[in-house]
Amino acid sequence: MSSRPRAAWPLVAVFTAGYLASYLLPTIVGRLSVHLGLSTAQAGLVGSVLLLGSASAGFTLAGRVERYGPRRPARIGLLLAMAGYGCAALAGSVPLVVAGAVVGGIGSGTATAVAASGIAAQRDPHRTSSLGLLSVSATAGALYLTIPHLGGGHRLPFASIALVALLVWPATARLGGPAPAASGAPAGGRLPHRRSGLVLAGGMLVWSMAQNALWGVSGRIGVAQVGLSEVVIGAVFAAALGAGLLGVAGAGLLGARAGRAVPIGLGTVVIAVSIVLSSSAGSLGSFATGEILWNTVYPVVLSYLIGLAASLDARGRWAVLAGSASSVGVACGPVLGSVLSELAGYPVMGLVLGAATLLIAAPFTAVALHTGGRPLVPGSVRRRGGAPAALLAVTTGAVPGAVPRLGSPEQAVTEISLPVRRRRPVRGAFRTAGPAGGAGQSNAYASTSDR
Repeated sequence: MSSRPRAAWPLVAVFTAGYLASYLLPTIVGRLSVHLGLSTAQAGLVGSVLLLGSASAGFTLAGRVERYGPRRPARIGLLLAMAGYGCAALAGSVPLVVAGAVVGGIGSGTATAVAASGIAAQRDPHRTSSLGLLSVSATAGALYLTIPHLGGGHRLPFASIALVALLVWPATARLGGPAPAASGAPAGGRLPHRRSGLVLAGGMLVWSMAQNALWGVSGRIGVAQVGLSEVVIGAVFAAALGAGLLGVAGAGLLGARAGRAVPIGLGTVVIAVSIVLSSSAGSLGSFATGEILWNTVYPVVLSYLIGLAASLDARGRWAVLAGSASSVGVACGPVLGSVLSELAGYPVMGLVLGAATLLIAAPFTAVALHTGGRPLVPGSVRRRGGAPAALLAVTTGAVPGAVPRLGSPEQAVTEISLPVRRRRPVRGAFRTAGPAGGAGQSNAYASTSDR
């Protein structure tokens, strides 16, 4: 990506087109099961295949977006999404639907990789990711209010995703082309923060798997366990996504004032509780409460996780890799949820998923703390053996602007090692100090040459 951050709205538009398929997963799985005669597990498998295609595209493009420039891969991704999801909408046989879903998933993953790389290059990655989640939540919420009233079987969800990709196409004109060969950072290079990045990517895989295991069967819980109609379930999902809009907006306003560790750790605990509540619901009130609480906190935590991954590498490689790992978890989620619900029932499935989510809270919080996710307040930054930097600034009358304001995110410090040449002293290079040959001078020695 270019070293000068570009306008955020084209990235937000491409992000929306890439993420929309995972947001519409419950209605896709539900309609495949009802209108194509698939079992819950088979329909979940189709959704998983779609998202695996998305993940494979993300892993392939990690670190390569800047080489091709964002405009070309974004357009290729949107074309694949329009073609794949369009064919899935028009097809009436299961093999053609699956093939179209795979092609469309590859397109979604390509668009998401471009957006993730661009978000990492922004001055405020968390703000841009929050805008992207606001956009995709609003789009999905509007579709959940509309699709149940239009019928159309499995065709309408796929056609909606293809239409959004078509509407986003003009925004790609505002994306940049390939970077000049002599500019910026080298094309290769070691990934920074490798241990933290691997922990974050692995945690996002498990975290996303747990979330989408429930999300993929939420529609079935509403129908089979609670006894709701598709229209009522669509209204609940729309309300939940609307609450998610408020949550993401609040996270965008909060920014880095509370750091990343507290929102990620505490939010993950709340998500685990809401998963258990939603999966064990027996009435409309408990089902709606669980879904709304869950969808309020889920995008908030996701926005901080995306911002955390983007902060690990300005070139966006960790953002793409962590996002692709998350897509793998999203892909495995529907199958996991379908299998667990068929074997043990929805309440037991919720307990298993809630426990897995709780286990992920600890490594997430540790990565956020280790990579400087805490706010810069008096006492939070210490030099080795010294006093807090912010406190020193207050007590010593530091020059205004030399120290970040309270509440600003802590700046990363990079150690640079310099080679030091050590030469053994040569006896002939020393003589007595003072005038040459002067008698009675001091016995101290001085060098006669500056080597």
